[in-house]
Amino acid sequence: MSDSTCARCGTELAPSTLACPACGTLRYADRLKQVAAAAESARQAGNVDAARRHWMSVLEQLPPDSQQYAIVRQKIAQLADETPTRTSASSPQPAERSWLRRSLGGIATAAVILAGKLKFLLLGLTKATTFISMFAFFGVYWSIYIHEMGHVSVLRQLGIAAGAPLFIPGIGAVVMLRQHNLDPITDARIGLAGPIWGLGAGLAALAVYLATNAQIWLAIAELTGFINLFNLIPIWQLDGSRGFHALSQSQRWIVVAVVVVALFVTEQRLLFLVGGVAVWRAMQRNSGPGDTRTLAAYGVLVLALSALARGVR
Repeated sequence: MSDSTCARCGTELAPSTLACPACGTLRYADRLKQVAAAAESARQAGNVDAARRHWMSVLEQLPPDSQQYAIVRQKIAQLADETPTRTSASSPQPAERSWLRRSLGGIATAAVILAGKLKFLLLGLTKATTFISMFAFFGVYWSIYIHEMGHVSVLRQLGIAAGAPLFIPGIGAVVMLRQHNLDPITDARIGLAGPIWGLGAGLAALAVYLATNAQIWLAIAELTGFINLFNLIPIWQLDGSRGFHALSQSQRWIVVAVVVVALFVTEQRLLFLVGGVAVWRAMQRNSGPGDTRTLAAYGVLVLALSALARGVR
């Protein structure tokens, strides 16, 4: 039987068809059975990462609205909660200890040289404006780092290889993925993890402000909210666009309604841009499969981040 015809009823299948329109048979049913066997074998052997990769490799060959697709996603989520078996690290070699001793000697020499310059270096920190501006700059980059680590955290839960956050001066930071064949719902979960963690960083800064009444922490909290709200614009490679990929057309209009409510309550003008692009995306026909969890996360983030960024105009 040809791959272009249904194995059960012989109906001709289009190249992009994943299930027979006549009898509903999966086009890659045999492939699914092979992957299931390989994934179970890897899991029993204690290799959870390999089992998760097996399941993820077959997602793109299943219809997103099929029962098998939902089952495979559930398998991936269950494996994300399991801890892979790892071998214990070997004891340091004598050569490494020797290298450490040489390094300590170099560090001690450098410390002696820097000690003479310490008074000069501390001179600038005695100026309040210098210290506050430096601290604010550090606080913003720290919040960006937390945002990016939100992506990394979910990627590791899913067993997807990713590099450490790469900071780009004047732009922010990015996380380089080493695996790109992701379904829209998984990609949305990874994308929105950044603003979720960023919201946590902003709320932490706000809590410090409420406890200390130090205006610098309020500024950091508001700017953190503004940066993460900007990332919710559903365009290009921003996190908001990745979230929109998973939303159905009706769910996208719900997001537009939430943006209107947030704009009315907070008067945060960045929401004009978020809402305008959201309307444009909602009018397009190539919507996602729909996911209630993604919709809820997007709506809560819009409301919370716009409230947090209220002081930034």
